[in-house]
Amino acid sequence: MHVTATPFEGLYIIEPKVFSDSRGTFFESYKESVLRDHGLSANFVQDSQSISHRGVLRGMHWQAPPHAQTKLVRVVTGRLLDVVIDLRRESRTFKQWFSIELTAANAKLLWIPRGFAHGFLALEDNTTFLYKVDSEFAPDSERGIAWNDPEIGVDWDLAASGIERPSLSPRDEKLPRLQELPVGCLF
Repeated sequence: MHVTATPFEGLYIIEPKVFSDSRGTFFESYKESVLRDHGLSANFVQDSQSISHRGVLRGMHWQAPPHAQTKLVRVVTGRLLDVVIDLRRESRTFKQWFSIELTAANAKLLWIPRGFAHGFLALEDNTTFLYKVDSEFAPDSERGIAWNDPEIGVDWDLAASGIERPSLSPRDEKLPRLQELPVGCLF
């Protein structure tokens, strides 16, 4: 595995070594000892999976303390644009965003520490997304902000992907802007 730091403290891209032959491919998608050697440690307690059609946008979500989550995410089939927003008030990258294309073909993973909002835009039908988390889902701690909040200005590159308007859940359609959040919702 190759672990690469991003400009955001604690946010890492993980690229497993993929072995391919006439039978197909094999790679280790999680190896605690390698991650620990890079200072990454989490007691993962829940795995979750979503399958999305092209144009589905899920996000931007996080869980507030005491149920905040570190996530390790990857794509099993299809491809998506994965986006995180740093919501840690003391961070030098506070309110900045980072994106990466995760695909079944590139096998990349993203390590997302606590304190980030997370979401993605499916770029192909039947995109299967897996994530490990170190705190179980707690509905009362779930938070979110609008995917298109102008204060953040995430470039979802909709024109390049040929998606006019993403498909959102009713809940995600109603998420507030960052400035509308009550005090204490951020990290």
